[in-house]
Amino acid sequence: MHEVSLMENTLDIALQHASQQGANKIHRLKMRVGAMSGVVPEALEFAFDVVARNTIAEGAKFEIEQMPVVCYCTNCQTEFKPEDLIYECPQCHQLSHDIRSGREIELTTLEVS
Repeated sequence: MHEVSLMENTLDIALQHASQQGANKIHRLKMRVGAMSGVVPEALEFAFDVVARNTIAEGAKFEIEQMPVVCYCTNCQTEFKPEDLIYECPQCHQLSHDIRSGREIELTTLEVS
């Protein structure tokens, strides 16, 4: 389960930022996770509960914003959300290889005191 190591790294980043701010408690963390990231949100939530134990993040609210796949059609010059795993433009039916969103895994919000 790579979600545990991913959460360990994310929590390390959060703890470093909290320390730099002189914080004693992390109240909320929010991550943005893309549909193509290979991350299972439920496993990430479970991993957070495990790795946050005995840290200043224990008991913090953990949120995941799931990001859909968004592609760009160079032929039509439009962005679109594919309906399935074939990234075909709904207007001109050309296949797209330009993925604009859906791969991200990032810590976006950190609330501390």
